[in-house]
Amino acid sequence: MRNLLLLFVSLFSLYVFSQSDNIATKGYYLEKLHKLEMRSAKSKIDFKRNPNTDNYDLKYHRLEFITDVNPSDPSISGTITSYFEALSAMNTITFDLESNMQVTNVTQRGNNLSFIQNSNNELVITLPSTQNIGVLDSLSVSYNGTPIISGFDAFEVSTHNGTPILWTLSEPYGARTWWPCKQDLNDKIDSIDVYITHPAIYKAVSNGVLKSSVTTGSVKTTRWKHKYPIPAYLIAIAVTNYSVYTNYVANGDFDVVNYVYPEDLAEAMSGTSITPQIMDLFGSLFEPYPFADEKYGHAQFGWGGGMEHTTISFMGNFSRSLIAHELAHQWFGNKITCGSWEDIWLNEGFATYLTALVTENIDGENSFKNWRTSITNYVTGSPNGSVFVNDTTNVSRIFNNRLSYNKGAMVLHMLRYKLGDSNFFQSIKNYLADPNLAFSYAKTIDLQNHLESVSEENLTEFFNDWFRGEGHPSFTVNWNYNSSLQQVNFRIYQTQSHPSVSFFETPLPIKVYNSNGNEEIIRLEVTQNGQYFSKPIDFEVTGVVVDPDSHILSRNNSATLSENNFSLEQSIFLFPNPTTNDLHIQNTSNINIISAEIFNLMGQLVLFIKNPISKISMSNLDYGVYLIKLETDKGIVNKTIVKK
Repeated sequence: MRNLLLLFVSLFSLYVFSQSDNIATKGYYLEKLHKLEMRSAKSKIDFKRNPNTDNYDLKYHRLEFITDVNPSDPSISGTITSYFEALSAMNTITFDLESNMQVTNVTQRGNNLSFIQNSNNELVITLPSTQNIGVLDSLSVSYNGTPIISGFDAFEVSTHNGTPILWTLSEPYGARTWWPCKQDLNDKIDSIDVYITHPAIYKAVSNGVLKSSVTTGSVKTTRWKHKYPIPAYLIAIAVTNYSVYTNYVANGDFDVVNYVYPEDLAEAMSGTSITPQIMDLFGSLFEPYPFADEKYGHAQFGWGGGMEHTTISFMGNFSRSLIAHELAHQWFGNKITCGSWEDIWLNEGFATYLTALVTENIDGENSFKNWRTSITNYVTGSPNGSVFVNDTTNVSRIFNNRLSYNKGAMVLHMLRYKLGDSNFFQSIKNYLADPNLAFSYAKTIDLQNHLESVSEENLTEFFNDWFRGEGHPSFTVNWNYNSSLQQVNFRIYQTQSHPSVSFFETPLPIKVYNSNGNEEIIRLEVTQNGQYFSKPIDFEVTGVVVDPDSHILSRNNSATLSENNFSLEQSIFLFPNPTTNDLHIQNTSNINIISAEIFNLMGQLVLFIKNPISKISMSNLDYGVYLIKLETDKGIVNKTIVKK
């Protein structure tokens, strides 16, 4: 099976190198990417949050690794020196480490410390005395062993073109398989030094800045230093006979450093040339690359997907989609890391959506629309599933392509459509700049708070429906056109694919048109089943299309010309529309109007009138489009009014 997997990855890499970035290729690529990110190790992982590591705060690691990069002996030895501050009085300290890795000794200031390795994959070290709250101390752990190899997981030594390569990939729970660490998402290490001793004929890559490379006989020790907070799963090393070249980023004045196989140098140079343009795009939309004073780089490795290790993405190929996806993670995943694997969409949903923003900005709106249509069809192909991960011990669920990647990306797009570009992008900028989140962790509520703060809109219902809720809606639109009033009327019905959501509240775009080439997009704020809307249209409407540009995650939508004259709604007529001041009420059936509520397009109540009879004054309202909800003794009537 493992040989078949390796063969698949090789063929997949060749395929992606040979394909252009058209929509079909992107869809193929993204489908394969998530499968590779899940990898076959998923069947062996049963990791739960380790409360035994909660009593200290990691400040620094010096990681010293020794390997001869030998596929027939994929072993590693090393010494990990850790500086930590006690968060509570502690007599022991616990690290995560697979039980098959052998710890040879633990020292503190030259003194040996007692330790045990238990069946829970923990290294428990007894401290010489109680370490009190706020006290900083350190110790060093020396160990060796052959990391557990399970398909594509954590630590691998293989070959490319007959040359050995060592590489690591620890997301989500693999760091403990090759070094003693604190791998849960509750403590970023403030800074690290990585020393890799390896055969002198090779180059070694890791996070941060290359500080030195010292050759002694047939071996070389390469030192990398990273000075930003980093979780264990994003620390990585790779060693092989790399060729090195750079791509210059003018907007930031730094180089993208590329480490690639010599046999793939020409293809890689062609592929990575787009990187500065993508980096400039992300910088203009959000903020400059957050690790520019260290580096950004690509390192080719023996796997068909990619992994966004901080400052150095490991790459199985150099397609534009993979470059964009892994680069996006430097902001969303590395600068701000999901605070729980429940919230992995804050990493993967963002990276998937930023890859689509590359499509939008380089290929144009039509390609971006095709992406939305393709993703919507894929996500709604099954009736269940939430963006929220309800089982974080299941790696295949964490990295579910349909939910964590693509549904997450479309939820971001729906937020953008709901709030507007200005509010959406400013919210994300604020999220990235938040000092409580930057270079730390975030949960979904942190993103929601920033979106609400900028838009001044309550998004609780949205996140309940689209983040925690499962499935998607289907819309049935009954409509007709009243030529005497020159208005088109709609009644909106919705069914849900999963019972966890009673109703998906959403803006719903509808295109009205006729055979003469007239058309208009109408945006309806749908909040309840059977909702009625009327809209003035100065041309005869002969056709209606629901969500023509795929802005909303929905499926099997339909629009039907109705013989129903919408008698209740058409018994109450508001005019003139548009209006400059007073809005007059024509109540042909003398229906009792109990109240009128006027909402702006953000869903905010801006005016309430009890028992309106003949008119509604809009003189104090700003120019724009408003939704008027009339409560009557016969039911609810909704109208759309323009104030000019």
